[in-house]
Amino acid sequence: MELERELESLEGEIADRLKSVSSLEELDSIRVEYLGRKGKLTALLRRMGQLPPELRPVIGRKANELRQRLESAIQEKAIALKEEGKRKRLAAETIDITLPGRRPALGVKHPITQTLERIKEIFVGMGFEVVEGPEIETEYYNFEALNTPWYHPARDMQDTFYITDSILLRTQTSPVQIRVMESRKPPIRIIAPGKVYRRDADISHSPMFHQVEGLLVDRHVTFAELKGVLAAFARQMFGPETKVRFRPSFFPFTEPSAEVDISCIICGGKGCQTCGWTGWMEILGAGSVDPEVFKAVGYDPEEVTGFAFGMGVERIAMLKFGINDIRLFFENDIRFLSQF
Repeated sequence: MELERELESLEGEIADRLKSVSSLEELDSIRVEYLGRKGKLTALLRRMGQLPPELRPVIGRKANELRQRLESAIQEKAIALKEEGKRKRLAAETIDITLPGRRPALGVKHPITQTLERIKEIFVGMGFEVVEGPEIETEYYNFEALNTPWYHPARDMQDTFYITDSILLRTQTSPVQIRVMESRKPPIRIIAPGKVYRRDADISHSPMFHQVEGLLVDRHVTFAELKGVLAAFARQMFGPETKVRFRPSFFPFTEPSAEVDISCIICGGKGCQTCGWTGWMEILGAGSVDPEVFKAVGYDPEEVTGFAFGMGVERIAMLKFGINDIRLFFENDIRFLSQF
């Protein structure tokens, strides 16, 4: 019979197709093509109504048996394809345990951290104590107690991040000095490292940077002792041949005040493009504590004297390591950081 021959031919056709199947997606496509609602086997079964009544049960039974064989063959092929895929994945993920292990890359301390630790080490070696304070400050501690009232022109030198009218991100670590003096009596010998914030950003300025400010208060403290401390610091930080000079300057919380320069570490003081052909490079500001600052914390300026100084850690690191752009410190470029 023609319908019976077509069923046999369909079985052979599917068997040939299944031999070349290489993916589950292709296998599912064959299932739909032959066994789906609009598949070839379904189309053949719809023609059974054309057969004589006595032949319909025979052909129906053969068609159902064929469907079962085809479904079993497709299911077996699916299992085989899944096993083959699993075998390939395991082969690709095989780890040779006899190979030597990969050494993890070791990090290094950030150049800012290295510089800050060295600064602390030097001043602790000279008897200074390390203290810290809040980064969110009041106007009183950040300005007024440091002899910088709202009308003072020096306020224009520091573009401040204000949180409210009287709360701000500190522009210097000097407020820590005020807090320490309020809670202690002389003698005091401290340095205050930490982050500070100013609205400024270019190749030599960052809106967030690090400072170390120092304070020494006792009886009969002179400017000469300030010079001795800072000269000792400069030579330990930059080398024993480093020369130091003091230039008159102005800071509202010190009087007299000075900018401190060192001989250029690039040319040794002979003059080059880095130092502007002067032979000198600025590293920090300093001075004798203004009597008004002592009055603000309840000290008698007739009884005690002192000196203060402040330096930018990034500035020191740039000079020490020969870095020409402050933004490199904050870009987290592993090529830059790995050099340190």
